[in-house]
Amino acid sequence: MTPGELSLLLARAYLLRVAEPPAPALTRFVVEHGAERAAEAVRGGRVPGDVAKEVAARNDLRLAEQDLQTGHAMGARLLVPEHEQWPRQRFADFEHAAQNGVQNAAPPLALWVRGSPRLAESTASAVSVVGSRAASGYGEQLAAEFGHGLVGRGFTVVSGAAYGIDGAAHRGALAGGGTTVAVLACGLDVGYPAGHTSLLRAVESGDGAVLSEYPPGTPPARHRFLVRNRLIAALSAGTVVVEAGRRSGARNTAGIAGGLGRVVMAVPGPVTSALSAGCHELLRDGEALLVTSTAEIAEAAGPMGDHLISPGDRPSRDTDGLGEEELRVFEALDLRKGAAADEVSVRSGVELASVRAILPVLEFAGLAARGEYGWTRRRRRSGRS
Repeated sequence: MTPGELSLLLARAYLLRVAEPPAPALTRFVVEHGAERAAEAVRGGRVPGDVAKEVAARNDLRLAEQDLQTGHAMGARLLVPEHEQWPRQRFADFEHAAQNGVQNAAPPLALWVRGSPRLAESTASAVSVVGSRAASGYGEQLAAEFGHGLVGRGFTVVSGAAYGIDGAAHRGALAGGGTTVAVLACGLDVGYPAGHTSLLRAVESGDGAVLSEYPPGTPPARHRFLVRNRLIAALSAGTVVVEAGRRSGARNTAGIAGGLGRVVMAVPGPVTSALSAGCHELLRDGEALLVTSTAEIAEAAGPMGDHLISPGDRPSRDTDGLGEEELRVFEALDLRKGAAADEVSVRSGVELASVRAILPVLEFAGLAARGEYGWTRRRRRSGRS
């Protein structure tokens, strides 16, 4: 590492320490002056009033060098906007969202990352899967299926590593042999949630990454989960809410995703389930697309024209493709009792000449059979998705 690179990392690490994210005023100040000059100005107290307010409580902390050492010891690196793998395209929409009044709409000053350093590459095609911690079996099964199916279609799965929906989505992605990214609301060394320590290790040991904008040692807190959600929303092309109450972190993530111009999707659940009330509210208010399968998620969140659902992806019926008269003739047939063509004509209201022409067509399609006692209906086995 060159002296210039070290100086930059020390400046960014210091700035992460002195302000509680998202710190929009400090972020703007850094963009205007550069990280090293901004850090020097903060240390010297030579900053505008809005910046001074964000850094006042921690201005005297001098832990940047220690943080870099701690990060190195736990196998983490500090990814900064000056690096090639910074997901700048994903984070560029924060400015527009802030102008539209979206709360906490500021990109991170840097990210502590453990696992794959290819964050820009892995999030270029990504979907966030979020939902309730106290998820139902229905929700967890769907989240795992979505995680597995999305990586199979070339997407990275982004989530928050929480119990319930988040964990199920990560596990599904790992089972599918794909890439998943976990965004934490605490320092990478804190080990939260404790029950997902092995899951996080699996994420980072594969092609995925565990990341946080919080310095080492930062404990989780309620407000940090809400702030963290903006990164989950930003790092993907779309967010799918599997289960969520009316007031929940997943509902919050969906709101931020919409403010960032991302595709917001929601899965319907039982109308009696409080765990699906937030999803139903998003759908009722027109804030989300209804999705029920990986194919529908991929179609909505993928690049325009990609991942389009083909007829084979949709449920099919034996009678798909029949014309109006053909369908009437088919429905006039009985499964067991045969009927002559003239009787089918009377039942269907289709003239006899047309019936006589249609019945062989239905027979060829496997939908009708000619027997000793007349024509009967047949049902062919058709694939369903």
